[in-house]
Amino acid sequence: MMENAFGLALMHVTERAAIAAARTMGYGDRAYADAEAVAVMREELNQLQMKGTVVIGEGERDKAPMLYVGEQIGNWSLEAAPEIDIAVDPLENTNATANGTNNAIAVLAISEKGGLLGAPDIYMNKIVVSHEAKGVIDLEAPPKDNLRKIAKAMEREVDDLVVAILKRDRHAELIAQVRDAGARIKLIPDGDLSAGIAAASRGTGVHVVMGIGGAPEGVLTAAAMRCLDGEILGQLVAIGAEQQARVDELGVDLQRIYTTKELASGENIIFAATGVTDGDLLKGVRFFGGGIRTETCIMTTQSAKVRLVDTIHKERSDIGLKLKYT
Repeated sequence: MMENAFGLALMHVTERAAIAAARTMGYGDRAYADAEAVAVMREELNQLQMKGTVVIGEGERDKAPMLYVGEQIGNWSLEAAPEIDIAVDPLENTNATANGTNNAIAVLAISEKGGLLGAPDIYMNKIVVSHEAKGVIDLEAPPKDNLRKIAKAMEREVDDLVVAILKRDRHAELIAQVRDAGARIKLIPDGDLSAGIAAASRGTGVHVVMGIGGAPEGVLTAAAMRCLDGEILGQLVAIGAEQQARVDELGVDLQRIYTTKELASGENIIFAATGVTDGDLLKGVRFFGGGIRTETCIMTTQSAKVRLVDTIHKERSDIGLKLKYT
């Protein structure tokens, strides 16, 4: 099973990336924080016995020196190594790390070859729900209709629901419609991927994610939904001349609405996320004398298990392990 081969290893990868990013927390430099996480994640992924291809990464090759879309990762010289698609966000919510605020995570997902959609680096209109509301949402329906159906499926009232929406000017009308429907709103400064995971997980206080965020994050969210039995619907959106030019170049269909299975079609998906700063689902990295503590969510489609792993990384003077990245 792919889970047996890579599950623990992927947790190690996100833990190391999260620790590297957490070392930069509060420095006020989001680019520095991201670069530290990217470098460590790439280094760790290259240790794995796989023929990996980055399908969701840091951007195109000319804009991203590492973990760019199309980069080959792992051991391609090993004949028996499986071919793997990789989707990464080494540091989702760079602003939170730079400012020391909540909900920064280090994330990756893998699948067998062809199992993750190579979405262009543009925007995506999304709606994300848990398994309880799976099958009742419609991306083209008004928010009021969706919220009424979600509330009914979850056996509660609309005013019991909390909708996470990115705090952006483009969402002014959506926010007004959600308020008019009677649902409560959690405006998030960044990080709609972590919000999507929270919406599909019990006890987080988030029930729905709505609005326009990154398309790459939509694919990673879909990978998580496949493991959590939640649902995401997404429609690609071009904002600005640069994104429109990219859409025209690739011939992207902006009318198509993607389902969870179309965004993440693989039968063998593994998703891992480690908290960098404290969030709705995961605690951030904590440093203490003699070690580091991390919290990671690792989940798979194969075993249908979701594990929350609280790990203490002890310093080892006998092998020179100092657990510090510079």
